[in-house]
Amino acid sequence: SYFGGTYFGGILLMERFYHFKYGDGFLDLPLQEGNVIQVLEAREIETIDDVPSEVNHVLDHPVDSKPFDELFERGDKVTIVVSDITRQVLLSEYLPTLVDRLNRLGIPDGDILVLIATGTHRAQTVAEKEKILGPELFRRLAVVDHDCDRSEMVYAGTTPRGTRVDVNRLAVERKVILTGAIVHHLMAGFGGGRKSIVPGVSSRRTIAENHLHALDPEAERSNPLIGVGALAGNPLHEDMVDCARLVKPAFLINSIVHTNGKLARLVAGDWLSAWEEGCRWADEKYGVPIERKADLVVASCGGYPKDISLYQGTKTLFNASLAVKEGGTVLMLAECREGAGADEFFGWSGPLKAGRLDPELRKNFTIPGYIFYAAVEAARKARVVLLSAIDPESVKPMGILGVNNLEDALESAGIGRKQETIVMPYGGATIPLFQSGEVSGSTTPCLKAPKGKGL
Repeated sequence: SYFGGTYFGGILLMERFYHFKYGDGFLDLPLQEGNVIQVLEAREIETIDDVPSEVNHVLDHPVDSKPFDELFERGDKVTIVVSDITRQVLLSEYLPTLVDRLNRLGIPDGDILVLIATGTHRAQTVAEKEKILGPELFRRLAVVDHDCDRSEMVYAGTTPRGTRVDVNRLAVERKVILTGAIVHHLMAGFGGGRKSIVPGVSSRRTIAENHLHALDPEAERSNPLIGVGALAGNPLHEDMVDCARLVKPAFLINSIVHTNGKLARLVAGDWLSAWEEGCRWADEKYGVPIERKADLVVASCGGYPKDISLYQGTKTLFNASLAVKEGGTVLMLAECREGAGADEFFGWSGPLKAGRLDPELRKNFTIPGYIFYAAVEAARKARVVLLSAIDPESVKPMGILGVNNLEDALESAGIGRKQETIVMPYGGATIPLFQSGEVSGSTTPCLKAPKGKGL
């Protein structure tokens, strides 16, 4: 950030210009000195300098698991489940070392397959696959997109909550290594770990049955037991664990990526225990205490690929909602070069305008539908101004004010007025922790629809 000043009524008003990532570039926003009460930055974290050495270390000293070399042997057919391009995993930095270990154990490249856990997302382009794996491994290994509608599925069982678990055959009939990134997540508490199975490589039906737990079974609102960082008692998370338990992955290695784009931590071992250790670490490092909520929250997703679409960018909206006062304003900076990011996303505007969003979502649950639903809840709690490339008319039914240039964004958010402001340069990776009576078992407030106005 840097300082500047403007004259208003003959008085020099001092401003600090804050630097925000936006797409592949940056935006500078002038915020008056004295208005900003807190800038939410991740704690100082030492990133990993020697990634190959760290990978070998965690493979040799895994959490609640035999060492990596004792789990795999010549003759094994191995599936490595990886995240798609929307997740910042830095897989290409640590996967070569893992594949090298498999090769040295007598497992050639021809017996290793990479399965991209798209969930309900689109297939990846050739360029995206190469970026995910890195040029060398992309050339050497077979890479397959999971398709929740067309991939060959295998029935793995049914969870205690009644979810029928149908997963990609490539994740069942071979030894499976889960990769991915641990980040806070709106519904599941945290990403990574068991999410590589559901929704990652599961059927659309399995995903829908699991994700239906995101809705309150007794009211037209989100389930108060889910939320950012919420694991204990979270039915959606617990059902995901039961799903993954049926698949029995052989090993897990997950990354935690710092806001500076470098690897901050790797955890490896048992698919559940190692992941839980990573969640505890991420919660400690990326949860940022706030003393009070603000009138205005200015939040960037952190640039591309975090703001590739509104579907992905809503993570920042949900985090910013934890820091804004009821009736306050959130200014969200998200380029959204791929628009909504899910073909059906804005299609839920029809049921919303008809007053039937909640019953329609329960009848035909989809992840984009729920993200749309939760974004509407957030926009009912606070005024949301979205600076993006999206047509403002597309977000208007959601209660979101869309703008396409910085000048309109500043005016719409009331920049320049006296209002307590919290700044979130990396909104998707910093979690405001505000303790109040509105939360039970979590620092995450339940996003409720106004009384008498269901979705």
